[in-house]
Amino acid sequence: MAVGHDLGRPRALVLAELPERALARLREIADVVEESEGVARPVRGFSGEDLADLIVASESTILVVAGDEVTAPVLDLPLTVVACVGTAAGVDLRLAERRGIPVLWAPERDADAVAELTIGLLFAVTRHIAAADREIRSGEVFRGGVAPGHRLRGRRMAGCTFGIVGLGRVGRAVRWRAEGLGMRVIATDPFVPEATHDLRDLLREADVVSVHVPVTEETRTFIGPSEFSLMKRGAVYLNTSTAAVNDLTALVDALRWGHLGGAGLDHFEREWLEPGHPITRLRNVVLTPHLGEATDETELSQAELLVDDIARLLRGETPIYARWPAMG
Repeated sequence: MAVGHDLGRPRALVLAELPERALARLREIADVVEESEGVARPVRGFSGEDLADLIVASESTILVVAGDEVTAPVLDLPLTVVACVGTAAGVDLRLAERRGIPVLWAPERDADAVAELTIGLLFAVTRHIAAADREIRSGEVFRGGVAPGHRLRGRRMAGCTFGIVGLGRVGRAVRWRAEGLGMRVIATDPFVPEATHDLRDLLREADVVSVHVPVTEETRTFIGPSEFSLMKRGAVYLNTSTAAVNDLTALVDALRWGHLGGAGLDHFEREWLEPGHPITRLRNVVLTPHLGEATDETELSQAELLVDDIARLLRGETPIYARWPAMG
């Protein structure tokens, strides 16, 4: 806990791991209270009740979280601002707006970092990289007397068609990387004139379908049973966007019955997948736990944007780089 609190300065409870440079900037504008050594942080973040207790005990009015549950017990407290490192998935945004509490989070995804992971998942799936690594570590490379070059034979991507659903910043960052691999790239996006395909035509034509769209009423589970059935037999599905845009049960069915050749996913509902979920038993799937922006460079830049916007709010100014659903 912070020592020697200046009653004239706001106090910030920081539950996220901020880079030291960003933390130093925050200390210039507020007394920083970091997680107490006696409080073990849950793997999936604090619950609303436990988080509220921490806020009250620390006498904080600024809250910096990373995946913690910011619900009624927290938002009923007199907070000045909630800043989210990463997404605001755990925040009740509607309630925050009713309470007049601004919620800040980094405004743009790190397009390059997410695009790099997308290409990484593409090769992990099509060249069986994760499976090969497991077999080497377990001494099963020649199991059944079959050479690994036969059992783990992959598919060359050069010459294949890469379909991008959503040609925003991340989609464009993926596009030039896929083109650099010698792939023919097509795209669908109703808001981008250069995306010349509609969704159904793209699904029929692409060897790889990669989704890069935000969650809206129109895009929630818009990749479902009929969309997976339209995809080419043996096609690969990639999602480094958000879990809400695809029907996971329908994806499992398309993979299990051999219609799709594989999938790579970086997101799940609330960024959690129950152990033993059917998709974990499929060998042609590679799963990562929201690693698209998990880089040192991304962490620093986003943390500094959040601290800058906290400073603007304390000065009575409107945030520039971060979004907020409440104006107070």
